[in-house]
Amino acid sequence: MPKQAESGGHRAAPVHTDPAEVSLLTALSAVADPVRIQLIRELAGSAAWTRSCGSFDVPVGKAALSHHFTVLRGAGLVEQRDEGPRRVNRLRREEFDARFPGLLALVLGDVAVD
Repeated sequence: MPKQAESGGHRAAPVHTDPAEVSLLTALSAVADPVRIQLIRELAGSAAWTRSCGSFDVPVGKAALSHHFTVLRGAGLVEQRDEGPRRVNRLRREEFDARFPGLLALVLGDVAVD
């Protein structure tokens, strides 16, 4: 079951899905969008909890960006928490890799595909 994260502000806390509960179709759908791939790649190159939602240079508005993060949380790829007025992110690479070995490596270009 998705769990509620603790909220540090007035916003509703984001709901996080355990990667162990994610279906392959959900995982593949999450990584099929170019904007989400960009978000994943930027998070993979950043230290955990250092990137706020507004720090990504993606060609979508605030509502669409929020939707993309919701999809990534629902697929167990991203964890978010509120730090004051900012919502910061962490790529759940270790947990996601345990569920879908090699999938993130393919998305991130860490391995060659024949």
